[in-house]
Amino acid sequence: MAGFSLQLTDEQIQLRDWVHGFARDVMRPAAAEWDEREETPWPIIQEAAKIGLYGFDILANAHADETGLSLCLINEELFWGDAGLAMAIMGTSLAVAAIFGSGTPEQLFEWVPQCFGDATDPKVAAFCSTEPAAGSDVASMRTRAVYDEATDTWVLNGQKAFATNGGIANVHVVTASVDPELGARGQAAFVIPPGTPGLVGGKKYRKLGLRASHTADVYLDDVKVPGSCLLGGRERLLERLDRARRGERTGQQASMRTFELTRPGVGAQALGIGRAAYEYALDYARERVQFGRPIIDNQAVAFALADMRMELDAARLLVWRAAWMGRTGQPFTAGEGSMSKLKAGEVAVAVTEKAVQILGGAGYVRDHPVERWYRDAKIYTIFEGTSEIQRLVVARAISGRHIT
Repeated sequence: MAGFSLQLTDEQIQLRDWVHGFARDVMRPAAAEWDEREETPWPIIQEAAKIGLYGFDILANAHADETGLSLCLINEELFWGDAGLAMAIMGTSLAVAAIFGSGTPEQLFEWVPQCFGDATDPKVAAFCSTEPAAGSDVASMRTRAVYDEATDTWVLNGQKAFATNGGIANVHVVTASVDPELGARGQAAFVIPPGTPGLVGGKKYRKLGLRASHTADVYLDDVKVPGSCLLGGRERLLERLDRARRGERTGQQASMRTFELTRPGVGAQALGIGRAAYEYALDYARERVQFGRPIIDNQAVAFALADMRMELDAARLLVWRAAWMGRTGQPFTAGEGSMSKLKAGEVAVAVTEKAVQILGGAGYVRDHPVERWYRDAKIYTIFEGTSEIQRLVVARAISGRHIT
């Protein structure tokens, strides 16, 4: 049996450094402009596609890493570059994770290439789960999918909220209730092919952070898709519904399965933002002179930076552990996936806030990027499961009780 090691392999180091170079040379110089424009950065996405950083191949290669760390390394470096631009690049991966987690191999090969397009004409994809009345409470989902057996067609109606790439995506993956009486266990995921009538994107949200990433509502009005667009197929769905009606375990429902696959990666994104703020504040504290000496010589500043570094390293260890456990099939008996996202998100918020404080007035203005990183970090205590929901997952796991 191989010994335990936290040393990255040569391949992982090369991958990390390659992505870091793109983040440093392409993303960082463009970050402030796209944050101000609040538009989808298609030129940046295309640059990523040209070098192979945007597309299914890199996700497949990252997933092939038996340690589970490669995707975390990619996410941390991209989001170190800029969170808004990075989310524009990585937002498609959530829809891909849904197809991978619930779909058949045939569906994977059919739809994933259409999520990305190609280097000359890149596309994006959207995963649509949250609704105006169903965020953390997934069981309250109102979007409905009704099957027409005569035509082998599903008809979807409803509204989705806060969908990354919603309305501008080539492929939308939508979760819907097929049996409302079963709550979350009566839900399924569907691929909405490009150009399907009835799917309309709402107005783009004007957000606190991640402004270069498109977020909007999605409306579904009698959206008709063939039976082959039900991820996993109808036979598997009927078997799962029958088990649910008998009160048997059915496994995770569509939204939760997707989120569970992505939580360590989301934690790595938060780490990237926090690390960027820490490094910037550290450099600033070394150079900023007050009362005849660099401010890092003041214990209050030095201790703050020490805490920032310590918390980032602790969060990274939780993220790496969860990624390794997920990749190697270890059960999350204590909610380790939720732990990683919870810790990393809250650390990112705390570290970016301290960075603003260390820069003082300079940190509050847009001449320095820490105010943008502070804004970007906040979403990591909200989306893909709020901090409160993550604590609930961990509490239920360690107590074995249905805590509400």
